[in-house]
Amino acid sequence: MAGEAILETRGITKVYPDGTVALTGVDLVVRPGEIHGLLGENGAGKTTLTKIISGLLPPTSGEIRWKGKAVRFSSPREALAAGIGMVHQHFALVDAFNAVENIALGEEGGGALGPVRAASVRRRLEAIMEESGLEVPLDTPVEELPVGVRQRIEILKMLYREVDLLILDEPTAVLTPQEAEELFSVLRDLAAGGKSVIFITHKLAEAMAVTDRVTVLRRGRVVAVRETGETSPEELARLMVGEELPPLKERAGRAPGKEVLRVEGLTVPGAEGRPAVRGVSFSVREGEILGIAGVQGNGQTELVEALVGLRPWSGRVELLGKALAGLGPGEIAALGLAHIPEDRHGMGLVLDFTLAENAVLGRLKPFTDAFGRLRWGRIFRFAQELISRFSIQAPSPKVPVRYLSGGNQQRLVVGRELSKSPKLLIANQPTRGLDVAATRYIRELLLKLRDEGLAILLVSADLDEILELSDRVAVMYRGAFAGILSREELDRGRIGLLMGGAREEPVG
Repeated sequence: MAGEAILETRGITKVYPDGTVALTGVDLVVRPGEIHGLLGENGAGKTTLTKIISGLLPPTSGEIRWKGKAVRFSSPREALAAGIGMVHQHFALVDAFNAVENIALGEEGGGALGPVRAASVRRRLEAIMEESGLEVPLDTPVEELPVGVRQRIEILKMLYREVDLLILDEPTAVLTPQEAEELFSVLRDLAAGGKSVIFITHKLAEAMAVTDRVTVLRRGRVVAVRETGETSPEELARLMVGEELPPLKERAGRAPGKEVLRVEGLTVPGAEGRPAVRGVSFSVREGEILGIAGVQGNGQTELVEALVGLRPWSGRVELLGKALAGLGPGEIAALGLAHIPEDRHGMGLVLDFTLAENAVLGRLKPFTDAFGRLRWGRIFRFAQELISRFSIQAPSPKVPVRYLSGGNQQRLVVGRELSKSPKLLIANQPTRGLDVAATRYIRELLLKLRDEGLAILLVSADLDEILELSDRVAVMYRGAFAGILSREELDRGRIGLLMGGAREEPVG
């Protein structure tokens, strides 16, 4: 991998029209045949940098050198023609088309995909698959394929267009552990064959497992470049956040208490008349975290929305022995349920409201007088208590929440929900989009609450989070539970198989 750079950025700076400085003087060097990790907290500039490299955004200043020559791409098509291709987190595939049709779509020359052209595309794809080991079914509609296979089609699309540099943005976010390992194997083979890869991830273990070198961004600047074999997850975490992170506290050894939530045969309608959740049964007890694992889109969202009163459902659900059938979200919350929604912007906050206003959303009664007027002094005192108790970084309770960082927005949502002194907390993707430090804070808090006796239902697409926090794990696949495992049975490989559709008898 030694030798001249295939890609080099020199002093790349990006300032958006509103004055936001996303990148400042970024230098990046990617060598031929190298898997180069791009690390950084949310907002560090990773996506902006790769959008500039792949032609989606122009830089404000600075230079891109590709294969030794200065270039400036005005579109992704130009970058692709030069040999740079990017696979985004959200795939650009037509569900009703098969792999051949999707890969031919948008090809230079265009035209209808008649039998002759389809045969030509197929021959080239078969040769690429044999050379790269990237096997996919060519004739199956994409909508019938697992997420991991769809991602392979996106990568094949780039190889079909003969890219020399492949950029992958958080490529394992929707993969099972087995699919992630298969992806790593494919990337290693591509690198061995001379292709270069930029691998964007926030998962330090992945960076250590698959990259050759890493560049760490913080607040739009490069703070370090490391040979992967000469660094550690601890050093990378420190470089990303600018400080040393303490280890996660040990969980207390305690037996769960009484049953708080009981769910029996829960079925939730989904799209096109098909159930999104199919007859699941489980319970959550005091002092227990039940984790729900699974690739996103297997019914987790619908399950949570049914439990908090936002979707119709059938079956039986009881909270502290009280049946929830027919109750609305407010009535369920009054029984002792708190909810951290997966989309804090869409469901948890009103971005143009102040911190103080968001602190009392959905819970105005304690903050009004006998005539229904808001008692602003009490509201501001309460907001200040949340700021102090949950270490929310904000200039005052009067600041609109859109100006808070993602981590501080999440702390506000968590603080507001916990101020209700709930008996059950449903935490849906509680650390999604958060940086390393904010993620650590939320996970520490969930363990502390569990040790204090709170019943917690944790839904997360992050398997590391599930394994780190859960006392038991239920794995969802296509709306049903493939199995429920005790902590003693938790094993990454076993959970990965269940996430991919294997089944076993639940244990409790």
